[in-house]
Amino acid sequence: MTATNESSSTPKTTSIDATSIRVAWLLTSAFYYWQPAMKCLTDLFPNTTVYTSRWHGFAPGLEDSFHVEIVGKRKLVPLKKSEKGYGSTFTYLPLQIVGRLLKFKPDIVFSNAFGVWTILALLFKLLGGWRVVIAYEGSSPSVDYRSSALRLTLRRWMVKTADACISNSQAGKDYLIEVLNSPIDRTFVRPYEVPGTQSLETDSSDVEIELTDLPYPRFLYVGSLIPRKGVDSWLKACVELDRLEIGDYSIVIVGDGERREELETFCRDNGLEKRVRWMGRVPYDRLGAYFQQADVFVLPTFEDTWGMVVLEAMVLGKPVLCSEYAGAVELIRNGENGYHCNPNQLEMFADVMAKFIKNPDLAAQLGENARQTMAQHTPEAAAEFMKQVISVTLGGEMNG
Repeated sequence: MTATNESSSTPKTTSIDATSIRVAWLLTSAFYYWQPAMKCLTDLFPNTTVYTSRWHGFAPGLEDSFHVEIVGKRKLVPLKKSEKGYGSTFTYLPLQIVGRLLKFKPDIVFSNAFGVWTILALLFKLLGGWRVVIAYEGSSPSVDYRSSALRLTLRRWMVKTADACISNSQAGKDYLIEVLNSPIDRTFVRPYEVPGTQSLETDSSDVEIELTDLPYPRFLYVGSLIPRKGVDSWLKACVELDRLEIGDYSIVIVGDGERREELETFCRDNGLEKRVRWMGRVPYDRLGAYFQQADVFVLPTFEDTWGMVVLEAMVLGKPVLCSEYAGAVELIRNGENGYHCNPNQLEMFADVMAKFIKNPDLAAQLGENARQTMAQHTPEAAAEFMKQVISVTLGGEMNG
C-alpha cells in the first residue's frame, strides 16, 4: 500500500531534491519503536530532526542514526479514568517547540496526534512557511472522542488547516475521512510505526535457560499489567482451557503494573500458578529474547490504537492471537498468520489456544507467514511511504 490511491489528484511534476528538504517530526514520546522508521527517513532526507518531550535514549543498534532534540518535558493530566479503555487525559507540552521550528525552518512538519504541538504547528505554519501532516496512530473509542462536540470541532479545524493526514490503520483513515472530513486525496494509510530487527534479534540463550522447564507451546504476553490490557480475561480463558484437558502449555508474562498482584492471586486460586511465569519489567534490548523463546504471542487488549508488540512478534516469526480491539489486528489474517480474538468471549479464546496445543507444528507454520507479512512492512517501506506523502504534499516529484 502506498501513499497514493485511486482518488488522489495527480501531483505536479516539479522536481524536488530530497537532500534539500527539511523534515521535522513532532513526537510527544519518541519510544524505541519509533526509531527504526526515523532512521530510514533520515537516510532519505538527511535534514530531518525529531523533536520530543520524552526521550529514552537510542535503541541498541540505532545509536546516533537520526538527529533528535529534546524540548522540555511533557505532563499528563488525568481527566477521566476508564476501567477498560485509555480514559481521558490532557497532555501538556512545552510551548518552546514554536521557537525550535522557526529556527529549524522545516519544509514539512509531521505531528503526532491532535495535541498542543499539532495546534501550534498549524497556527504558525504561515509564518514559518511549512506544510503540516497530521499523523493519527489509529482509531479507538477513547481517543476518537466521537461524542465530544468540542473536541470534534477542534479536530475538524486541525484537519482542514493541515495539508495531509496519515494513519497506520484503515480504521484510522476511515475516522479521519468520515468523522473529521479529511479530504480523501490528502489522507493516506500504511503502517509507519513498524519495528526493525536491530534491537530484537538478540542472543536469547540466557532466556532459553531461564524458561527451560516450561512446556510447549509457550504463549507470551508483553505489556503493562493494567485493566485495559485484558490479561485477566486471557487468564480466565486459560481456566476454561484447562477444563477441556487438551494438553500441556505454558504462559510467559513480561511486564508489570497495578494488576500484577491481583493476577498472581487469581492464578494461585484457579490452578494456573504452575503454568504462568512472571518475568516482570524487562529492558527493551532484552525483549527480543523472550519473543524468540515463545511459540505464540497474545495481545488480549480491550483498547489499543495500534499495538506495536503485535508487529514486533510477527517480525520475529511468531503468530499472534490478537484482540479485535487493537488497531494492528488489521495485519492478522485468521488461520494464516494468527487469529482474531475477543477478550469478552472466553470460550473463543480457549478454542484458539487449543488449536496450537493440538497441533505442535501450527505455530511454526503461521509464524513463518507472520514473518512474510512483515516483509511488506519494514522501516524502509515506512520511510518510502512518508517520502511519497512529502512529495504529494509539496507538489512535486522527489529526486535523491
